[in-house]
Amino acid sequence: MKSACAVAAFGFAVLCGTAQAQASASAEVLHWWTSGGEAAAAATLRARVEKDGVAWKDSPIGGGGGQQAMKTLRARVEAGLPPTAVQVMGLEVHDWARKGVLANLNDIAEREGWGKVVPPAVQRFSRVDGQWVAVPINVHSYNWVWASKEVLAKAGVTAEPATWDEFIAAGQKVQQAGFVALAHGGEPWQTAMVFDGVVLATGGAEFYRKAFVERDAKAIGSPVLAQVFRRMSQLRALVDKDFQGRAWNFASAMVINGRAAFQIMGDFAKGEFLGAKKLPGRDFACFRVPGSQGAVSFGIDNFAMFRVKGADRQLGQQKLASAILDKALQSDFNVIKGSVPARMDVPDTAFDDCGKKGIKDLAEASRRNTLVPTLAFGHAVASPVKERIWDIVDRHFNGQLDDSQAAAEMAALLRR
Repeated sequence: MKSACAVAAFGFAVLCGTAQAQASASAEVLHWWTSGGEAAAAATLRARVEKDGVAWKDSPIGGGGGQQAMKTLRARVEAGLPPTAVQVMGLEVHDWARKGVLANLNDIAEREGWGKVVPPAVQRFSRVDGQWVAVPINVHSYNWVWASKEVLAKAGVTAEPATWDEFIAAGQKVQQAGFVALAHGGEPWQTAMVFDGVVLATGGAEFYRKAFVERDAKAIGSPVLAQVFRRMSQLRALVDKDFQGRAWNFASAMVINGRAAFQIMGDFAKGEFLGAKKLPGRDFACFRVPGSQGAVSFGIDNFAMFRVKGADRQLGQQKLASAILDKALQSDFNVIKGSVPARMDVPDTAFDDCGKKGIKDLAEASRRNTLVPTLAFGHAVASPVKERIWDIVDRHFNGQLDDSQAAAEMAALLRR
């Protein structure tokens, strides 16, 4: 039996009739979710699409910042062998769209009403020139502190730090008690994430946006940048001597296992705590970097859908895209991952206290216009500016630049 099948632009096939019923479906998914909590969250997506009859081919590439995954992706695309779907963050989605290698998802987006449930700030990183080319699975926020209640109690820190000075004083008290104050991994992306929170805590959302997104000359030339780097130096004094090269989840484990008091890390760190059977409020605390309360630096895990050949891969791509934005999957995935749903109509019923706070904070920041795109993962700036920011922040944290030198280099970069 023959039936007419419409093929969407950029090679995204919409199969129909008997051909669709008989076609097999497969999807190769390239991602960097390799830590315990991340892998557990990814398993929920895999289980969902396999239930829908999709043969999932897992292609994990280690590295929390995704640099190695992007190198692998570039080589695959250049060889004409792109995966079905790839975890991509920030403005890199726009880069791939401009190369003409992404599928057009408008048909399925219109059919399922994505534009009505995905916030405009999120759509900015999933749509390019009016075309849906990626599917957001979550919204992460990064100006979080994760704290060991056990370590704080042993150090005599009885109240959650509400100001920057209180945070530094608490860290010093923890050190005096024989613990590591701030668990950190010395990879450039991790330090850039800490920088995100410090900029918000120091200059607020308005300065953050004006200096790093709008490149406003007055903001760039203000004394705030120098103060940010002075505060980064204060944090440098709170880390242990072995921080360099430590993976982010190993830093989380230091807090989980009672070796360290604090970690400044994105909300995906919560997945490590939950995986270790730790509970918010009982075993660990979650709060915004002191001084940044009311503001949120955010990023999105998108799955960019590449142009692929073969009815099985095209059908798998369609089913995968639909599954990612399913309301139930959005809840199940983000409860484990630590992030919040990418669609606005998912109830917070299944989320713990930290998850509920994350959802509430995101909504509040959106209303107050204090929601800013992260520097750490290329949402505020595109490559190679992102890498230059990472480099300056990393060299400063490692003692190769003093506070004033780092501020001057950053200002010069932003003025270009």
